[in-house]
Amino acid sequence: MGANDEEYPDEQDERMIAEEYKIWKKNTPFLYDLVVTHALEWPSLTVQWLPKREEPAGKDYSIQQLILGTHTSENEQNYLMRAEVQLPLEDADVDARGGDDKGEVGGFGASAGKVQVVQLINHDGEVNRARYCPQNEFVIATKTISADVYVFDYSKHPSKPPADGGCNPDIRLKGHKTEGYGLSWSPFEAGHLLSGSDDAQICLWDVQGPLGKGERTVDAKAIYTGHLGVVEDVAWHCQLPHMFGSVGDDKSLKLWDTRKAPDAACLNSVEAHQAEVNCLAFNPFNEYVLATGSADKTVALFDLRKLDNRLHTFASHTEEVFQIGWSPKHETILSSCGADRRLMVWDLSRIGDEQTPEDAEDGPPELLFIHGGHTSKISDFAYNHNDDWVVASVAEDNILQVWQM
Repeated sequence: MGANDEEYPDEQDERMIAEEYKIWKKNTPFLYDLVVTHALEWPSLTVQWLPKREEPAGKDYSIQQLILGTHTSENEQNYLMRAEVQLPLEDADVDARGGDDKGEVGGFGASAGKVQVVQLINHDGEVNRARYCPQNEFVIATKTISADVYVFDYSKHPSKPPADGGCNPDIRLKGHKTEGYGLSWSPFEAGHLLSGSDDAQICLWDVQGPLGKGERTVDAKAIYTGHLGVVEDVAWHCQLPHMFGSVGDDKSLKLWDTRKAPDAACLNSVEAHQAEVNCLAFNPFNEYVLATGSADKTVALFDLRKLDNRLHTFASHTEEVFQIGWSPKHETILSSCGADRRLMVWDLSRIGDEQTPEDAEDGPPELLFIHGGHTSKISDFAYNHNDDWVVASVAEDNILQVWQM
């Protein structure tokens, strides 16, 4: 066979991915209660549901909202985006519960206009991450490509942005030296925002108070150092108001107490993985349980009372794990996504269950579900807090999917 007849590895991969997607699409009616696929103009690195839910009179769907961002090519304007999503009500006709915006039929029947971007806010560079403030859903913080963290009150911005491309955050938060991804609002202290960046620092700001006219700059209230490299993620504890966790490229998981001086605030530090740790999430129901995801392709489960002993390892991913998150409605349900184009849903209550050899071939007993609808690296995902088992996920190929298992 001549050299020209051989397929390049990339081409082989692409063909395999396309084939996998075809099989997935054919099987969606048997696997899902709902699948909506929407092609964004640019890929989004971030996704989160806003809490608002409306049921228009006489319609068989609810309207809910997502926060998204853009990651454009060099000279194109970037945006923080708000999108409306139509989600069929539980008793809606099954035909309304699938397909995609292009009117393609994917076993579910076509669907029209399920996702609509309703607001674009000019942003300097791509939006690395965007998260809304739990005490005021109009307030959204973004991680930028610069050292600053931006805060926008979207109710004060027009739905269509100024044509000059000017970015006008309501607040600019100062304290970091470089960009990053970690971002977490306190569920207890209104306006308390944590951020981790590539400068190995964690910043805490208090952005409380009404946003005045004209731009404001807020300096960090506290800066925590201790990581030996990039801080990949930060998260507040869900039940202990003064505690937060952080993970980073130094492979460590650290717990902090904001009541202590920053140089004495680190309560505990363990080597959590054999490679960089990319994400962490505290269980919203059990105050002792947290999970981490890593470049070593695993998700780890920890008990805060004995961090040195990992409780369990979830090891079905074949590439780096980028994001993890707990179900807001089920204590034992944890999800993770990564570079292997898969979003895994785990059920902790099934750990150790007996399996037949056939079942074991499909994965460990705790692997509840695999979402295989993306054809490239999944950057972020979010559970819907209003509708059970509904997830939104975004990937590098511009695709946003909203699905219900």
